[in-house]
Amino acid sequence: MRRARIGAALAAAVGAVVLGAAPAVAAVGGSGPYPADYETSGSLSNHTIYRPQTLPSERLPIFVWGNGGCSANGLSQQNFLREIASHGFLAIASGGPNAGGSTSAQMLTQSIDWAVAENSRSGSKYYGKLDTSKIAVGGFSCGGLEAYAVSNDSRVTTTTIFSSGLLNDADDYQLRRLTKPIAYFIGGTGDIAYPNAMDDWGKLPSGLPAFMGNLNVGHGGTYDQANGGEFGRVAVLYLKWRLKGDTTAGANFAGSDCGLCRSQWQVQQKNLTLGGGDPPPTEEPGASCSATFAVQDQWNGGFVAGVTVTAGSAPLNGWRVMLGLPGGASISSLWNGVASGSSGSVTVTNQSYNGRLNAGQSATFGFQGTGSGSGITVACTGT
Repeated sequence: MRRARIGAALAAAVGAVVLGAAPAVAAVGGSGPYPADYETSGSLSNHTIYRPQTLPSERLPIFVWGNGGCSANGLSQQNFLREIASHGFLAIASGGPNAGGSTSAQMLTQSIDWAVAENSRSGSKYYGKLDTSKIAVGGFSCGGLEAYAVSNDSRVTTTTIFSSGLLNDADDYQLRRLTKPIAYFIGGTGDIAYPNAMDDWGKLPSGLPAFMGNLNVGHGGTYDQANGGEFGRVAVLYLKWRLKGDTTAGANFAGSDCGLCRSQWQVQQKNLTLGGGDPPPTEEPGASCSATFAVQDQWNGGFVAGVTVTAGSAPLNGWRVMLGLPGGASISSLWNGVASGSSGSVTVTNQSYNGRLNAGQSATFGFQGTGSGSGITVACTGT
């Protein structure tokens, strides 16, 4: 209920956010070393592709974007996206140039599918030119809701939420399934999305690397300013860190004396380290653990369930849970674990941040499924 009033206001705002003044004139091609522009592709209809005019020798990480207002105009935040592309990224906005109508979260997935396919297609200008292991999803306002919806895609490296927050408590499962680093860039207390964004921040999974930055510019952000303004500058820094491993850029976000901590931004941090995560667990055969399964919600045709993993008398460096799903049941999304398969016999292993457990300590993961949660079996082995 705490979102209802803000949700109604934000729902109205996201539909109108792109109706402001025309974008300011940006520096040609953005401020980065690779002057950028946009194009379209017949094999990716209703999208706008921002890229360096001359593709550099380095492979380009990928950034897929949902526009403010869920607008199908792929030029809605053109200064911002061209700026990102000029620093050596492929940025794809849902919606064609100056197109009308509305977008959907599925269009972000289409952007990822297309980029991955083009990178492996002989004859494509992007053949071998993209880093498909480094993909970020982001969106502004209504587009941020679309970004949330696809953030559990196993190909996504990080999620960026700009002036957005879930509108209903019923959607909080999207927070519980987050497993990759997330960053919020919000327009301060005057931003209509501020209460929802801060509520989401308080509900993030324990151990999830997360950044929250507030800049007192209101809901409209700085996207229309030359090179995307301050939001464009910090977005480039964050993507350089998360998608290119640039720890100098990362120092703007991590640590008590981070670069943005000493600026006009109001900063909060959770579990941020410049190194980018814990090393993978080592195998220790014979380690023991137990798993318990509980259906948290069931409705006609679907359910949400949780699994608690508890270490035995010795510490664990990692765990593996075997799920046995009866006929007609399948997993549609899963959080705080990594699943192999979606129906029948499914193996779920830990994420980097919840695998190490002291003796008797527990970790949890959850999933949403189709069918019935009744009759699902679980068994755990430790490493």
